[in-house]
Formats: sequence, structure tokens, C-alpha cells
Amino acid sequence: MAGTAQGSTGHRRILLKLSGEALLGDMPYGISPAVVDLLAREIVRVHGLGVEIGLVVGGGNIFRGVAGSAQGMDRTAADQMGMLATVMNSLALQDSLNRHGVQVRVLSAIEVGQVAEPFIRGRALNHLIKGRIVIFAAGTGNPFFTTDTAAALRALEINADVLFKATRVDGVYDKDPEVAPDAKRYSSLTYQDVLEKGLKVMDAAAISLASDAGLPVVVFSLQVPGNIERAVKGESVGTRIGGGD
Repeated sequence: MAGTAQGSTGHRRILLKLSGEALLGDMPYGISPAVVDLLAREIVRVHGLGVEIGLVVGGGNIFRGVAGSAQGMDRTAADQMGMLATVMNSLALQDSLNRHGVQVRVLSAIEVGQVAEPFIRGRALNHLIKGRIVIFAAGTGNPFFTTDTAAALRALEINADVLFKATRVDGVYDKDPEVAPDAKRYSSLTYQDVLEKGLKVMDAAAISLASDAGLPVVVFSLQVPGNIERAVKGESVGTRIGGGD
């Protein structure tokens, strides 16, 4: 399988990071089954190319730890609630992907043995080699770390060729494009650019992990149908960070 993927797309194994908000659709909070189904269809198409896929999904559509902390909750408790939210989102994705005929395993960084396997690196690699999609739930298992950092960490642990971050906007901008009409989109950036310019694409810990390992990060819009497949095939979508600097 690895040889086929490398020849057809240029990527043998990927880590795809999805925000929890990507599962909202038009809802103010929660999980939209219709949106999850559309996402699953896109992921299944990429899987059909022979690419080994790891997924990390956030929990912001259900609960965001930082927001809870800002409202007076203990940060550790708030982050633990956020981890559980990512487990819920992971189970929703697993259900939809399974219904499309793909074998999926959810591996959790916190112990929820009745609904997910514990995260063990060797087990994750074994699932990927066998052609299963692996969803990494519960972040790193520790408070004070974002799911962006978890995505970078898992990408390195599974030896992914690239980390894809699918968001609401079509790349990285010098300012928020949703409020600044003159915002400029970058086609490429170095890791140092992201840190020095204070660009809010991923937190500093995630960028530092990627930088240390030379892991390329590609940020693109999930709102455009087919963008995941285009990114995997190496087409120019969004913003590419590092990988050659």
C-alpha cells in the first residue's frame, strides 16, 4: 500500500487535523450529521488513493477548555472536558466512516476503554499499515496543550509525511480575513515566519515541534469540496509552512 500511495499522490502517510467547529455546519454548537457525512466522503476518497490516514479533531464545537477557564473554571478541569469533547467528535467521525465501508480505530490519550482503544504508538502504526484510518482522540492527554500540538505530536509519532490543517479560511493571512478585507494570504511561510510574525495558525508548541523535525504543515480551507484530496495530491491549496527551510 505504501508504494502505491507514494506513486499516486506523493504522500504515503498523512495526519489531517480538523477543527471541532468543522463539524458544526449551520448549528451554533454540537455535531451536524450531514456535515460529518460530507467530511467522511472526502476522507474516504483520499483513503481510496492508498494513503494511510491519521486524524485529529478538536472539540471546540462542544467545549473549549481555554474558554471555560476564561469564565472562571479551573484550567485543568476545563481542558479535561475539552479532551472528552474530542472523544465525542472522534466517535461521530468513526461512525460515519464505518458506514462508508472503511475500517477505523479511535485511539484515546485518556482512558475510555469502553469506547476507544488506548493510544499506543505501535498499535497506531499497526492499524495504519493494515489500511485502517486512525483517529487520535483526547489531545495529548494532558491539560494546557492544544489539539494543534497533539496533531503535530501524533504526526511525528506515526512518521507522517505532512500535517494538513483544514480550517474555515483558505490559508494563513497577515491579519484576520473575516474582519479585515485587506488581509493578505501567504502562499508559503517558514516556521520562523510564523513565530516571529505571531501568526495564529497554530500555537507555538505545535510549530516548534514541526520545525524541529522538518515536518511540513499545509493550512487550507475545508469549506471547498475536494480540497483534502487536492492537498494530498500536492496541488497548490492554502499555505505551506516549512518543510524546506
